[in-house]
Amino acid sequence: MKRRKFIQNSAMLALTVGVFGKIKWDGEKYVGTDPTTTDILGPFYRPGAPFKTNLVQPGTKGETLYFSGTVIGKDGKSPVNGALVEIWHCNEDGVYDNTSDNYVYRAAAKTSAKGKYEFKTIMPVPYAAGQTTIRPAHIHLRISANGVQDLVTQIYFKGDKYIDGDSSSSDPKSLNRILETSKNAKNEKVVKFDVYLREEYVLETSAFKKIVGLYEMSDKSMCEFYRDGDQLFAKINGQIMEAMDYKGDNSFEGGLAYVKAKFELLSGGGAKVKVTIKEDKPIELTGKKLLKY
Repeated sequence: MKRRKFIQNSAMLALTVGVFGKIKWDGEKYVGTDPTTTDILGPFYRPGAPFKTNLVQPGTKGETLYFSGTVIGKDGKSPVNGALVEIWHCNEDGVYDNTSDNYVYRAAAKTSAKGKYEFKTIMPVPYAAGQTTIRPAHIHLRISANGVQDLVTQIYFKGDKYIDGDSSSSDPKSLNRILETSKNAKNEKVVKFDVYLREEYVLETSAFKKIVGLYEMSDKSMCEFYRDGDQLFAKINGQIMEAMDYKGDNSFEGGLAYVKAKFELLSGGGAKVKVTIKEDKPIELTGKKLLKY
């Protein structure tokens, strides 16, 4: 694991990761595997989902889906044993369970010694997200393990007519996460998703402590930044909105660079933040820490 000081410049990161990740030219062809790309966390993540592999609810009208894959380490070939795989998605009516103790269509599992994970669930469906946007069917994932960067991502399904109109699924970085489904002997849907993790690039613990806390933002919202694993989470007005990786130069970035946060440390233990949200017209908010942990 490579730990970075908070004020270190991030220029070398771009040179290290590059456009092709682990893919290299061997003189005749490209070989290797690119790390799995990130996606937005979305507003419906709930930590603490129960450990279970069967998510199907009694009486559901949803179509059964077997969802499985392998988690591969930073070398692009070795399976990761004991990685935590969290998944969540909507029900057959396009609704998320955000409050119940049953964590409906939310689950967690640890990978086997061969890096395998599997869930039995239902096919999620497209749903309206605001007045003009319909999100294509998708499954959210968060994968975390020792020695590799935590990953927040989503998978989509080929043939979904709403993919091109969605800012996340239509992003070029999502191309390899739009998956083909097949059928098993019982005529049930099957989809496989192998995850390739990358090397950690994480802020040192002492620096995390300087920025976590509650911030009052310029639009009068309250934003709490807290650490979970090697990521910085943003909770706005009590709702978890984004998980961000450290990018160097006092900056963090969420999936698909949809949310960015740049911090400034002040004397006396204070801190300021500038948050940029990538919309048709980018939104910029500034904030100052009110309460530190």
